[in-house]
Amino acid sequence: MSSSAPALSVLDLVPVRTDQTTGQAITASRHLAQLADRRDYRRYWVAEHHNMPAVAATNPPVLIGMLAASTERIRVGSGGVMLPNHAPLVVAEQFALLEAAFPGRIDLGIGRAPGTDPVTSYALRHGAGGVGEDAVTRFPEYVDNIVAMMDRAGVGLSVAGRTHELKATPNATSTAQVWLLGSSDYSARLAAEQGLPYVFAHHFSGQGTADALELYRRNFKPSDVLDAPRTFLTVNAVVAPTAQEAHRMALPNLHMMTNLRTGRPLGPQLLIEEAEVAVADLDPGMLNAMRSRWVIGDPSGAADEVARLAATYAVDEVMIHPVAGAYAGTAPQESPNRDATLELLADSLG
Repeated sequence: MSSSAPALSVLDLVPVRTDQTTGQAITASRHLAQLADRRDYRRYWVAEHHNMPAVAATNPPVLIGMLAASTERIRVGSGGVMLPNHAPLVVAEQFALLEAAFPGRIDLGIGRAPGTDPVTSYALRHGAGGVGEDAVTRFPEYVDNIVAMMDRAGVGLSVAGRTHELKATPNATSTAQVWLLGSSDYSARLAAEQGLPYVFAHHFSGQGTADALELYRRNFKPSDVLDAPRTFLTVNAVVAPTAQEAHRMALPNLHMMTNLRTGRPLGPQLLIEEAEVAVADLDPGMLNAMRSRWVIGDPSGAADEVARLAATYAVDEVMIHPVAGAYAGTAPQESPNRDATLELLADSLG
């Protein structure tokens, strides 16, 4: 990779196609992570979404353990753990163990959104003894607690007039790197106030990125964790030998995201041939607006667009969410078009 090109990373939702089981989708993502590792991508993050037929990324710590064990040097992390769904101590313990097993390779990206629909959110936070909406209002406190509990010193918990030592792991020698994630200015302000690295969900929103990053940089306060603002950009991308083919490969994910945003029923991700039929029923204006915010093209054009985005938002790293669909007849345990997106970008930006 040339010194002027941005570093590349990967975001993965572990998509499940109509021709795949959950296990086959996980195998395809494991292969994708190994490819990213070989091609010198900087980090590989997995999301947290629940009760979605097309997404197998329900449990970031479990996936991170599998992917870190299957790779050698790439940083593996969460993009992100949706903190209101979990007790802070549990998150701290999970990522302290991952960091102990794979030192210097674990990122803990933390978000405030539920990552699911209201009914599933209720089941996560209340039906299983969760902490409910209180966790949303106490989000800044819980972030502080996680950072402190993963540290070797731990924290002191005051109960009934006595201070009890609380640690996420008995003897930490390093800690996972904590990032705050968001699609509004809330997490930008909090990350700046706490001196933490921050990522805006450009791949999901596509709007407000410049304002959120400027707010974060302007208000950043140095901390023991970080002495200067640190951020990167996330983008949806499909790269193929020709731009025409890339646009065709983008159709399954465009179909899924349009259904999500319009409240239509969700199912497994369609194959390309299925999506070509299904998109005829969708609003072309919404499809085109969404498509315009993605990187879709041939290797040269896509690389130029990634470099332009990095320059526009003044970042030295771009996290690629490879959203290329698969053709009918693709081996279920493989995702060759997602693989090709990473390979072609790495070649063109190298």
